[in-house]
Amino acid sequence: MKKLFAHLLWIAGAFACLDAGAQGMSGKHTTLLVPYAAGGPADALARIISGPLGNELGQPVLVDNLGGAGGALGAQKTLAEPADGQFLLQASPNEVILAPSLNPAVKLRADDFALVHPVVRGVLVLIARKDLPVRDADELVALARQRTDKPLSYGSVGIGSLNHLIMEQVQRETGARFLHVPYKGNAPLLQDLGGGQIDVAVAVYSAGLAGLVDKGALKLLGQLGAQRSPLLAQAPAVNEGVALKRLSFTTWSGVMARKGIPPATALRLNRAIATVMQSPQVRESLAAQFLEAATPTSLEDAAKFFRTEVESYRGMLATVDVKMQ
Repeated sequence: MKKLFAHLLWIAGAFACLDAGAQGMSGKHTTLLVPYAAGGPADALARIISGPLGNELGQPVLVDNLGGAGGALGAQKTLAEPADGQFLLQASPNEVILAPSLNPAVKLRADDFALVHPVVRGVLVLIARKDLPVRDADELVALARQRTDKPLSYGSVGIGSLNHLIMEQVQRETGARFLHVPYKGNAPLLQDLGGGQIDVAVAVYSAGLAGLVDKGALKLLGQLGAQRSPLLAQAPAVNEGVALKRLSFTTWSGVMARKGIPPATALRLNRAIATVMQSPQVRESLAAQFLEAATPTSLEDAAKFFRTEVESYRGMLATVDVKMQ
């Protein structure tokens, strides 16, 4: 009888462990690191998905912020954590592809990360301080060409960031010269742009940025995609003008983990994020931020997408002379 009772206790304990594993990953929290200062579109995105993702995982998902080096500081911190899926990075091409390719001080590689699931695609726009005497991209280029003695300045979220790369491409395409001013995130960049400390910037369009444009604190000169986004149909694409006919950029963000994450953990995270991305409430919240929610994607397809993006950006970098400052 004692043996039977002990056996029954063992079975009950085993089922309890299985149930706990189904409900939560490890009985503690998961960290979702945003590699930029709080207050920008990346931060807003993380806070939209963190609650629903925590519900799917059965444990809290806490958002943390660490800006600097074009997002590379946050990416580097991710690599210092165990590859157990408890520490995740909300990443874009900025942090894991461009920064290590362009900045010798960044000691990480795209191959150090695994894309668990894409999350959103964003609309990139060209914006200017409110009193800059231009109305569109063509007038901006014309003014920059005239300002040979004192170049117009542009802000980015760091050396080697996508904003930096795009403005270097603008200079290459047009012959106009701009002065680069890097920041630790989108929020301080927009603050200085609104205050007139810098002249122009490339940014991901967001609800916060839309509010600044709507009240006249900033000027929207155009969007950078190959065609107008349905989320911003009223704003022309810069390639509808003359000076930037060949310019075409969008951006994306996804949840990444350190390479070496256990396959079962990666699969669970992938399925949880896929479920979150199908939530009507999440999709509406993202659309309100001018972000398009990703479609459910398998781990294999996510890995293939990431490899394609790495190759694409490396090919792009070969055509742009980015000067480290």
